[in-house]
Amino acid sequence: MADRPTMKPWIEKIHAYVPGKSKGADGRELIKLSANENPLGCSVAALAALAEPAGPARYPDPDAMALRTKIGEVHGIDPARIVCGTGSDELLNLAAQAFAGPGDEVLYARFSFVVYEIAARRCGATPVEAPDVAYATDVNALLGAVTEATRVVFLANPNNPTGTFLPRSEIERLHAGLPSDVLLVIDQAYGEYLEENEDDGGIALAAAHENVLVTRTFSKIYGLAGERIGWATGAPHLIDALNRIRGPFNVTTSGQKAAIAALDDQAFVSQSREANNRGRARFAEAISAFGNHGLKAVPSKANFLLVLFEGRLTAERALAALADGGYAVRHLPGQGLPQGLRITIGTPEQMDAILDILREAAEAA
Repeated sequence: MADRPTMKPWIEKIHAYVPGKSKGADGRELIKLSANENPLGCSVAALAALAEPAGPARYPDPDAMALRTKIGEVHGIDPARIVCGTGSDELLNLAAQAFAGPGDEVLYARFSFVVYEIAARRCGATPVEAPDVAYATDVNALLGAVTEATRVVFLANPNNPTGTFLPRSEIERLHAGLPSDVLLVIDQAYGEYLEENEDDGGIALAAAHENVLVTRTFSKIYGLAGERIGWATGAPHLIDALNRIRGPFNVTTSGQKAAIAALDDQAFVSQSREANNRGRARFAEAISAFGNHGLKAVPSKANFLLVLFEGRLTAERALAALADGGYAVRHLPGQGLPQGLRITIGTPEQMDAILDILREAAEAA
């Protein structure tokens, strides 16, 4: 008999999520380009909603009915097919918990969002990683990794931390190749950064099929990361399963109000998308000019670039130089990318400063 409570063996295998750094080794505050936050903040309408008294002594609407109605209006979805969560992270974990457990497998591509492995292990399932192709999801590899034990497949589109993107045809091919009893979870945390003609069709798949769940978040383009608001849509039985195990008052009153106001301000979303896509293209072009120093950027559809350091300047040395210059970016050795830095697209001035630091470090290497 143990002399103290012992954690389950599958929990013991979890490496706790490490958030993007915002301080240097000396404790100095850094400009944070490590967490893919919106450099424009959030809309004025959302700020105004947050400034209104929210009645902190009262529990929030447990069903987030007004928020689900607004999401439904914006995206053309029946509110009954929507569930809200404490960020999309909660919903990703709930999806694994509801449909997988000990003896089951949860599948995802190499270089995917680190939460997928945590979600699998958290419910006692076995995480399975399929090989990538050029840092992107390989549909053939995913389908080839499906076994009788597979219960959930996670797919981030655009992908984090690589920024790569699967078009609608590949998403449809993946879904068509999966057994009907396998849940496909399409994580669209960065979906609002896509142009209209780049829609991957995930929401339409979730509307038409029994085994597709799509998740989204207000943490990225909407600039409400601090309020922790996400949502998912899928068939009624999928939504029912997540509702059974989510926290009963999981989205705060202020968060619900701010999210509704943010949805009403699509002009801010468009402004954020356009600013990001201009900045990302400009930054990617500048990084390509460092090719003779061994730097290259993985093509991205998100609000960040994964920059690979394959020459004399290593990712570790670049990370240190950026920190010395006052910037925090994301180093990814724990995800099999020790040669990579994920750099959020900030303001033009911030990206110019990043480039100046990298240029000086590359020339000195």
